[in-house]
Amino acid sequence: MPISALAGLVFGVAVVSIGLYHATFIAPRLRRADAAAGTVVASGSGDADEGFVRERSTQAAFAQRTEERLERIEAALARDLLRVGFLRYNSFSDVGSDQSFTLALLNSQGDGVVITSIFAREETRTYGKAVRHFTPQQGVSKEEQTAIAMARNGDGVLATP
Repeated sequence: MPISALAGLVFGVAVVSIGLYHATFIAPRLRRADAAAGTVVASGSGDADEGFVRERSTQAAFAQRTEERLERIEAALARDLLRVGFLRYNSFSDVGSDQSFTLALLNSQGDGVVITSIFAREETRTYGKAVRHFTPQQGVSKEEQTAIAMARNGDGVLATP
């Protein structure tokens, strides 16, 4: 499973979990609070007013905590790797099998790395280069540019030029 699909699945599960939690715990509390508000209006009781205010305060605090948790999840997801570009190719005409590759691993802001491994008959060399906002911080080859573009566009797993 591609990293971007896995991250999307994790985010989806988190959102569904929060929704289920709301439906199971929050909605019944809100219904009770609304019912208590109706009782307060009907009876004019001071004790009911205090209970209502206390319940609303509890709900507001819980809603604030839930919102903060959701913001932390979204912030973490933005830092996680969501965009992947992977390109296999033949670096030299006398060496076959597309053993060389370039792999771009970027987050949603386009920050990350591009890793290239060049396969030759006598040796293999590996290079890593930083990427910021989908822009390489060092000079890059056309294959590295392609892998970064694949990651940016969401095209990116197991392609060949």
